[in-house]
Amino acid sequence: MVTAFIFITTKNGKEREVLEKLRARENIVKESHMVYGDFDIITKVEADNLDILNNFITKEVRDMEHISMTSTLIGL
Repeated sequence: MVTAFIFITTKNGKEREVLEKLRARENIVKESHMVYGDFDIITKVEADNLDILNNFITKEVRDMEHISMTSTLIGL
């Protein structure tokens, strides 16, 4: 099992919309919260392996409408 934290910056005013889309992916998204600071959303994800995690981040999160930037930290 691979755990990662994705820090997300959204377009202005689109935080809740993105948050709802992330939370709908409850099979991989374990927690997702709006936050103050340099990022708008922090999301904890768990995947069976790095390939699944990579696919989720590159093909789903980064392609999601209204996301400007992501930064991912993978847990040890």
